[in-house]
Amino acid sequence: MSGMMRAGVLFVAVFGLSAASVTGGRAAGALAVGACSAYGYAYDYKLVPVARSAALAKCASGKCQVVGTMLHACGAFAIDGHNACGPHGYAVAPQLAQAENLALQYCYKYGGRDCVIRAFACDAKG
Repeated sequence: MSGMMRAGVLFVAVFGLSAASVTGGRAAGALAVGACSAYGYAYDYKLVPVARSAALAKCASGKCQVVGTMLHACGAFAIDGHNACGPHGYAVAPQLAQAENLALQYCYKYGGRDCVIRAFACDAKG
């Protein structure tokens, strides 16, 4: 085998292994929300149940619920900036901009007047 061919085979082998490790790695996340703008999120976990538990554990109020799981996606949480205990919205979508836009739309839909993104997270390829 020529030196050039060996280098090409080595490049393909190394690139293939690194690509497999990126796509086959951690890809689970979760978003949890609670009262008065409490939230918790987790990303880049191997399993959805573990990500859900981590998101709940990170939620400050302790009275949160998981509102979305992320598998190669993004999640966003929006609150009314003048009333943190008031209307809010959340969403999970393939891209961050979509998740943020949907979260803001839901916040306004449920009565928010000055909605802002409070938290966001993207998992792996989201």
